[in-house]
Amino acid sequence: MRFSKLRTWRTIFGVLALMLTVAAACGSDDEPSAASDAETGAEATDDAATTDDGEEAAVLRIGAIPDQEPERLQRTYGLLSDYLAAELGVEVEYIPVTDYQGAVTAFQVGDLDVVWFGGLSGVQARIEVEGANAIAQRDIDEAFTSVFVANVDSGLTSISDVAGLSAIEGHSFTFGSESSTSGRLMPQSFMNEAGLDIDSSFEGAPGFSGSHDATIEVVASGTFEVGALNSQVWDDRVAEGAVDTDKVIEIFRTPPYFDYHWVSQPSLDTRFGDGFGDSFVGALTSLDANDADHAEILELFGAGSFIVTDNANYAAIEAVGREVGLIR
Repeated sequence: MRFSKLRTWRTIFGVLALMLTVAAACGSDDEPSAASDAETGAEATDDAATTDDGEEAAVLRIGAIPDQEPERLQRTYGLLSDYLAAELGVEVEYIPVTDYQGAVTAFQVGDLDVVWFGGLSGVQARIEVEGANAIAQRDIDEAFTSVFVANVDSGLTSISDVAGLSAIEGHSFTFGSESSTSGRLMPQSFMNEAGLDIDSSFEGAPGFSGSHDATIEVVASGTFEVGALNSQVWDDRVAEGAVDTDKVIEIFRTPPYFDYHWVSQPSLDTRFGDGFGDSFVGALTSLDANDADHAEILELFGAGSFIVTDNANYAAIEAVGREVGLIR
């Protein structure tokens, strides 16, 4: 009797288990579980990161010197990454760095494949990586300039030539980043030409604001009476209405020089296939201001277009860098 009852209960449990199994199977067909979704996502990610022969696909890692506000940099290089991925058929990742030297170091150790450098940092990076090349620049980088700006309470007014920079002697002064071409290297070179000594010609030691935007802010606030920065950033911020010209004014614009440019690793074609470096340059130079999507990228770079460049264009920057002790 007991055995008969036990067998009956086992039969009932067996039927219930079978019904649950069938229900789960039906549920899986109609509504994939969270676990199934996760597995599918992982498989999709793996597929996206591998080539047809099952090998892991190379990711193009791009970087840039942090010369502007982080939010603006993220937008600029996010849009550019999407464009390059579509044009080149590879995954593109923008990897931000915290300072100029960080960009040089990341390029030196191979963590970045292509980097948007200033004139000085680009030369520094190429010195560290044999075979690295300057490959493209903006149209405006063939004749780039810096501006000297002053707090209106300093009493300084417009300066007409390099020699006139002697007028800023005795005032407090700030550069941008220590490794900035337009915010430090070239302004210092022109100040040297005017007979100024950065160690003794100013009220206190020169400051280093860290970026062009920050230079505008500290001069406008009166923390420093005079500062030097990238003319393109200055012009853009004035046009945007982001500069209080009742507090800070432009007093001098320097003679032109070569500046920003893309530098690529010598291994670019090895990692991505023959001709990839040329394709990268082609994608940049194909950006067209008449295309709305392209125009947004160009506007964020402050450019009308990108053009081809080469290492020889930065020989003068290297010479000045050695002269003022920023390249050894």
